[in-house]
Formats: sequence, structure tokens, C-alpha cells
Amino acid sequence: MIICAKYLMTGDGETVLEGQAVLTGGDGKIKKIAPKEELVQDFPEEEVKDYGEATLLPGLCDMHVHLAYWYSQPDSFNYNEQMITLYALQHAQAAFERGITSVRDMSSYHGVCRSLKLAQEKGFITIPRITHTDTGMCMTGGHACDEVPEVDGPWEVRKEIRKQVRDGAEWVKILTTHRSHIPEFTQEELNAAVDECHRRGIKCGVHAGTNPGIQMCIDAGFDTIEHATFMTVDHAKQMAEKGIAWTPTIMAYTLLYDICKENLEKNTGKPVNDPVMQKEMKDYQYFEPAYKAYRDHFKEFYDTGVTVIAGTDMVMYQSPLLPLPRELQYMVEYGITPVQAIQTATSNPAKVLGVENERGLVKEGLDADLLVVGGDLSKDITCLNDVKLVTLGGKRVFEDGIRYVGTGNMFM
Repeated sequence: MIICAKYLMTGDGETVLEGQAVLTGGDGKIKKIAPKEELVQDFPEEEVKDYGEATLLPGLCDMHVHLAYWYSQPDSFNYNEQMITLYALQHAQAAFERGITSVRDMSSYHGVCRSLKLAQEKGFITIPRITHTDTGMCMTGGHACDEVPEVDGPWEVRKEIRKQVRDGAEWVKILTTHRSHIPEFTQEELNAAVDECHRRGIKCGVHAGTNPGIQMCIDAGFDTIEHATFMTVDHAKQMAEKGIAWTPTIMAYTLLYDICKENLEKNTGKPVNDPVMQKEMKDYQYFEPAYKAYRDHFKEFYDTGVTVIAGTDMVMYQSPLLPLPRELQYMVEYGITPVQAIQTATSNPAKVLGVENERGLVKEGLDADLLVVGGDLSKDITCLNDVKLVTLGGKRVFEDGIRYVGTGNMFM
């Protein structure tokens, strides 16, 4: 199959070409990149898909998802293992409509992501490429303690990591701060978590949004810090020097800010001692400065050279599924270019995941995980809202508003 668009964005954060087309091979790889006329002449038997005034780029990667996060469903009592798996499957397949071909799941119901990956390998389902943690872990009484294992002390931390790796975890997630400045895990526990992961050849990410927890996680040497909402420029510089990537999840905190603000406006006039009003006021006191922290400081953090990876972290009931295009739009609104924003969802994630020799760029020999959107994406990030085509390993999974998630449909 020869795929053509006026613009080609390679995903390296710099390069935008014009007049180039991509030939995908039967092996699911990008076979050749050349002008359309050259490819048509050299491969006359190939079908040609020309999208005209459009941009061809790598499929996107959402680096912070929770595919099987069923806890927020109002009828969560109905969700047995089968229901949770079906929920996660629906969640995963929705990614294609947003141009997403890879995800990193940062805590879901035990075993679900592993099962989805196996089902994909067996050809039962078609879903994005998944890299996953297991359930994550927190201290006793810590953040998300009702949803993840509680562990205390360095040896309990190490034991839980060993169990999760045994059960198929490809990454490990630690949760150490919530909506206060009191860190949950001690430095000794955080150090043990990183040491246990790295000596086993496993990478680890950590939920840390406040100080001094952020600094403690930098000192421990995690591979990624999730959120880091109230980080400083000095933190960003340290992360850049140590090779620690940052997943800001701007969308998650901005959405919560918007919801709290709307609810407060609706409840104007209620007495301050009203329980609903008290909760909204408490939440707003956290999410308003969180929203402003991203808005006011994202660009200066980005400019330190810290590796930024895009993630959405949508877990609330009725929240949008994997709104990665909006996450990237926030990045552009806050100061970086569309080309730079795309890098945070393509080649940067590939490097952090260690698969840069397989995907993340439009490059000959890499996986044909491709996305075509209408317009010139290098000038207008909202072009991501006009998805024309998505391929996964050369296989069409979404085109012209139709999701193709069965077998077959391989571009040959």
C-alpha cells in the first residue's frame, strides 16, 4: 500500500517533509519513503491512497492510561473479571479513533492487560500495542489504598515488585503523594523500589505531584515521574540530567479543575457547611493551583530539556476516553510548537519504552504504525481531531470514521 499526504511529519520533533509518500510492506514495516511518483513507478501493483492536503505521521502513544479502571463506575458492584476485561477492551479499541496505536497502562485490574496482549497475539482481538504495569502499590493507608496492594518497608516493597514481575508486569508503578505535601513512602522505600526494578531489568514510574515527594523520587532515580504537578525548574533540570522522563497529564488536572469550577458555580448560595459544597471547595483548592501550575510553567520546564511524554490519565466516570489530542493541544497552548508536541507522543515514548528501533518515527524499517490527519499539522495541532486513517503494523484499524478491529484488512 502506498500512503500519500502533502505533509509528512517524522516524529523527531523537527522534521516536516512535503511531497513524500510511504510504502508499507507485507511484513507490517515501512518499506520505503519516497515521492509518490517514484513509488507508483517502482511499485505499480500497489494500491495508492492519496489524502491530499493532509499530514502523515507516526501513530500516537498515550503514556498514562488505565484501561481497566472500573472503580469509578456507578454500578462497580456489577463488574466481575469478565466485565472488567470487556470494559478494558472497549477502552483500548477507542484509542484508534484518536490516532493512538500504543499505550502504557499505569495500573489496571490485575492480569487484564496481560490477557489483552495475549489475545492480541493470538489474533482474537485488535488493540493498540500495550506496555503495562500490574496494579501499582502504595503504603498502608496511602493513595488509592482501596485499589492497589499496600506495602510498608523496603522488603515488602521488593517482595511486591517480585510478585508483580512474576505475574507479567513489564513496568512497576509506585504511588507516593496525593493532594498534600506529606510524602507517603520513605526515601528508603523509594530507593528500594528503584533498585529492585533496575536490577531486574524493569523500568519504574512513580505518581508524585507535590513536594518534597518529587525531589525524593528524583533522588531515588525513577525512570518516569507521573504528574509532577508542582515541580520546579530545578527539578526539571535534575530530571533532564538524570534521564528521568516527565508525564505531565495536563488534561487530567485541567478537567478536574473545570468540573470543580462548574460545580461551585452551580452550588453558589448554598451554605458553606453543606457537605457537597465543602467537598467542592476542598477539591478546588487543589485543582485550581494545579491547573495554573501547568499553564504558567509548562514551557519553562520543557525548555530545560527534560524528556516530556504525553499521557492522559482518565479515570473519572464519563470522562473522555484517551483524549490525547487535547493533551497535545494544551502543550501547544502553553508554548511549544505542534511539531514538538507530536514528539512527546511519538519518538519520546518509544525511547522511554526502549522500542525506538521498532516504532515512534516514520522511518524505513520501523513498524508501519501510521496516522493521517487532515490539514497541515505542523501549523495547527487541532488537525489531530480530523483522523483520516490509522494503521497498526500496516493493518488498517481506523479509516473514514470506521473502526476495523477484526482480522484481515492488511495493506499489501
